[in-house]
Amino acid sequence: MGGSFALALKAAGLVQRVVGYARSPQTLARARALGIIDVEAPSALLAASGADLVLVSVPVAATGDTLRAIRPLIGPSTLVMDVGSTKGDVVAAARDALGERLAQFVPAHPIAGKERAGVEHASADLYRGCQVILTPVPETDPALLARARALWQALGARVRTLSPDEHDAAYAAVSHLPHLLAFAAVRALAQQPGGAQYLSLAGPGFRDFTRIAASDPDVWRDILLANAAQVREQARHFRAALDTFEAALARGDAQTLHDLIADASRTRTRWAAGAYAVATETPCTEPPSSTSPR
Repeated sequence: MGGSFALALKAAGLVQRVVGYARSPQTLARARALGIIDVEAPSALLAASGADLVLVSVPVAATGDTLRAIRPLIGPSTLVMDVGSTKGDVVAAARDALGERLAQFVPAHPIAGKERAGVEHASADLYRGCQVILTPVPETDPALLARARALWQALGARVRTLSPDEHDAAYAAVSHLPHLLAFAAVRALAQQPGGAQYLSLAGPGFRDFTRIAASDPDVWRDILLANAAQVREQARHFRAALDTFEAALARGDAQTLHDLIADASRTRTRWAAGAYAVATETPCTEPPSSTSPR
């Protein structure tokens, strides 16, 4: 995610120099070799030194430590953003880590990604046509919020603003619980005595349903724990819906089962046709996996 952001900035002519830091020297060297960054920094602190813009692209659980590390060298006009998939925990970490610099932090969540993690999969077009959700807090500097919005729009993204709580409730429903269900479905199948044979018979439907089960386990462990309350609330709604389907099956109630499937099919079809989209929205260049950013 961070690599794609850097490449997009370069492609748009919006940056003169990109300084990068990663915990892995191999990742840092690879980013330099691929032209994603121009300078390798020996620490997160020095990567932020003198920067007009800092993007924190780390697992959400590492956000607080990263912000705390860079705080001493954040300039008075520096815009700081993250790309985490949860926002309540990120905002709480920023409050604790940034102190008076909190006004310069604009939490962001690009709704884009790939199952494959790693800087070698960065793409300058990753954010084009995709949504980016900004979740400012009352202390956020309005000028920096406007700057963040303009920046993402310049990269081809469609920008929306939500509160951190609104964001976490919505993405528990449309991203975090679906990932949890995909993980659970694959594991449930694989643990059965005939699981290997079942997998050998699986086709496009299974592939499409379970695509996101290939997502990074470190990233998704952090996301699910960070938004556990909202995910559990969405799991409650899912269990109620599943119970309704199972009850129809137990009764052999063909009409109810038909009606339930038809209702879900209509909702999915209307969503795919853009019925729930904000006016003028266009799809991403590639359908995003909604996997969490690194």
